[in-house]
Amino acid sequence: MLTLPPLSLYIHIPWCVQKCPYCDFNSHGQNGELPQQAYVDALLADLRLDLGYVQGREIHTIFIGGGTPSLFDAGQIERLLQGVRAMVPFSADIEITMEANPGTLEHDDFAAYRQAGVTRLSIGVQSFSRDKLNLLGRIHDQHEAQTAGLKAAEAGYQSFNLDLMHGLPNQSFDEAMADIDTAAALSPPHLSWYQLTIEPNTLFHSKPPQLPDDEALWHIYEQGQQKLAALGYEQYEISAYAKPGFQCRHNLNYWQFGDYLGIGCGAHGKITLPGQDRILRTVKIKHPKGYLAADDYCFETTEVAEADRALEYLMNRLRLMAPIPKLEFEQRTGQSRDTLSEGMEKGRLRGLLTETQDLWQLTPKGHMFVNDLLSQFC
Repeated sequence: MLTLPPLSLYIHIPWCVQKCPYCDFNSHGQNGELPQQAYVDALLADLRLDLGYVQGREIHTIFIGGGTPSLFDAGQIERLLQGVRAMVPFSADIEITMEANPGTLEHDDFAAYRQAGVTRLSIGVQSFSRDKLNLLGRIHDQHEAQTAGLKAAEAGYQSFNLDLMHGLPNQSFDEAMADIDTAAALSPPHLSWYQLTIEPNTLFHSKPPQLPDDEALWHIYEQGQQKLAALGYEQYEISAYAKPGFQCRHNLNYWQFGDYLGIGCGAHGKITLPGQDRILRTVKIKHPKGYLAADDYCFETTEVAEADRALEYLMNRLRLMAPIPKLEFEQRTGQSRDTLSEGMEKGRLRGLLTETQDLWQLTPKGHMFVNDLLSQFC
């Protein structure tokens, strides 16, 4: 039987100084002065129309992503968060993350954003190599990246994350390991470390760069994982590593098939309606001009078909290293654990997972062949 899961809020701010050649997110290069006040007004109006989805819950986490949210000044971020809180109660220990890029931050802004209500920063470093940053189209250099990490550590946030990429154009093994070492020296409680992929509708897709070959990529990944573990970072998700107690709670809610409201240009949401035995996905109007001119911000609402719930749950949940509670599956999908029995047994016989009365747990082999396990439920 479906039960109400925890509720998060995702807020999308779509503008960047310039579009990066690898980025397929809904982001738009800044052209003149940003309509900060009008956009915050629209975000709050957007949330107001979604209040029926709250269903008496508190918001446990907020993630302000983009784009580059740090292009908005701290006063507007504070007005946004105060407006949200006036409509939906916050949990006492709410986690509020904001993405920031080193090239758009003045160092005094760190304290201002914290004063505005942000409790956690996620800083888009990507690399500490000047050459690699230039190839990626980033507007900051390696010194700004290091300074941003140092200032975040000094600013009193509950936590902060550094975003790092590997498998970059012409990247050597030593360069990839040096990025990890440089990041770790800044003592971030959380690191995101993921491989560059070439996505459709990006400049890199139309003009592909020279990337390391598969053997080099595997060597970087395998040795990088060992290095991160030795540095005290526990891998809790495919591309996320944290010191004990510093996992990103917002992302955990995504992967555990929790609920989240999505407001802002192109923002996605996922909502459970237990009384109707329904799970909905929402998408908001994508382009800033259309969004700012709208009275109804929702572009599309679709229902997750009952036949698809198990697969959708697993596509999210199998990103995590932690075991899967069978009760969680039942509560988040409204389906019996027996729905997965045949597929999980095939996976067990292939050495992809182990099973107890209450849990399924992927083996190291299973984490390498997640798609093979998922194919049992397609």
